[in-house]
Amino acid sequence: MHDEPQTLETSAPPARTPVTATAATTGDSPAPDRSAVWIPRLVVVALVLAALNLRPAITSLGALLEEVRDGLHMSGSVAGVLTSVPPLCFAVFGITAPRLARRFGPSAVVCAGMAAIFAGLAIRPFASGTVGFLAASALALMGIAVSNVLMPVIVKRYFPDRVGSMTGLYSMALALGTSLAAAATVPMTEALGGSWRTGIGVWAVLAALAVLPWIPLVRDRVTQATAGRAPAGAPTASAPSERGSAPSTTATATASAPSAATPGAAAPLRITRSRTAWALAAFFGLQATGAYITMGWMPQIFRDAGVPAGTAGVLLAVTMVMGVPLAFVIPGLATRLRNQGPIVVALGLCGLVGYSGLYVAPSGGAWVWALLLGVSNCAFPLALTMIGLRSRTGAGVVRLSAFAQSVGYLISIPGPLLVGVLYQHSGGWGLPIALMAGLMIPQMIVGSLAGRARTVEDEC
Repeated sequence: MHDEPQTLETSAPPARTPVTATAATTGDSPAPDRSAVWIPRLVVVALVLAALNLRPAITSLGALLEEVRDGLHMSGSVAGVLTSVPPLCFAVFGITAPRLARRFGPSAVVCAGMAAIFAGLAIRPFASGTVGFLAASALALMGIAVSNVLMPVIVKRYFPDRVGSMTGLYSMALALGTSLAAAATVPMTEALGGSWRTGIGVWAVLAALAVLPWIPLVRDRVTQATAGRAPAGAPTASAPSERGSAPSTTATATASAPSAATPGAAAPLRITRSRTAWALAAFFGLQATGAYITMGWMPQIFRDAGVPAGTAGVLLAVTMVMGVPLAFVIPGLATRLRNQGPIVVALGLCGLVGYSGLYVAPSGGAWVWALLLGVSNCAFPLALTMIGLRSRTGAGVVRLSAFAQSVGYLISIPGPLLVGVLYQHSGGWGLPIALMAGLMIPQMIVGSLAGRARTVEDEC
């Protein structure tokens, strides 16, 4: 919002009285816009509530997967398909997020995403068969997909000088929502009558709450666009606008000299030419593979080892809740390091030890393995932070976020499905757990490559 007073100052005549009269007549007063105060605060609330809703659709299902399988008469392979639906939807729908954001604005797209999550979670309990259940799940996951991609974009737009701390904040909220759904779904199901349909449907209430703070943000964008001004809360004239990389109206008026808009100045970023982008996409995909295998199958692994259903859900919650403090610490640490490779390796080693323990003594050391795998799963906020660090511009963050997440989720699709197939045909968890442990090696390699201090703009 600092660009408006600067524009007035450079264009105003020396006399002070005419400026005041003109401002009073046109309403273009140099006084600070009140919306510049409440918009950033509302964005923080909106980000936190949105992040809380980005995983309950998945972890609530993982806690009740056995009951859902029995109720819908699914085989192990079909259940594997069900656990592969989240990354499939994230890959398919996430790639559309940049185009939607350019057309409608990131805030409007995330608002629609929260509404889609609410609709999918509200409809899913009424599905009478596998197809309807998958369709309702896909609707909720579509909303999660576009929101996943655009969260780093909104952080970069409103808080360009606090990418690490704000990424940590919403990553912490995401981990909290994930663990809350994992821990509370089974007890709530029992308290509400014991039906798995009620247990997974109750999370639609949280999604409905997440829609509310985005509505005034969308209305503010529309109001500002109608008035011919940049959306409130834009920190500087160089920050990306609500519609993507287009400059604000005020900034355009200020920089109206012919030299400020040369024809080749805004050449499109060809993200596929960047080796860092590919490494980041592979790292994102491998960590997502481990995360969705964990969310979809870990409770079942513990239950098959003799752990009660309620305790298995709490163990999954322990794994997810580790992301609450670490999701705030790791992004802040990552932004202070030129190379994030050592963090990648440390998280990967925790995953190797956790999976090895799960293979040897799944019930004896269950709490320790859950803690270690929770630390390993914090590769997700690290990947989000690296998306912001590997690009210099808002437009670059949009493209890199969409590319890394869409390609990454495509990479992660076979993992949960393969685990289901191996489990059904081998009759145990030895081979699936060995697969999970083996994937940590390439994850550490590509993550170290993605963590090097360079930007995609330089490589493209």
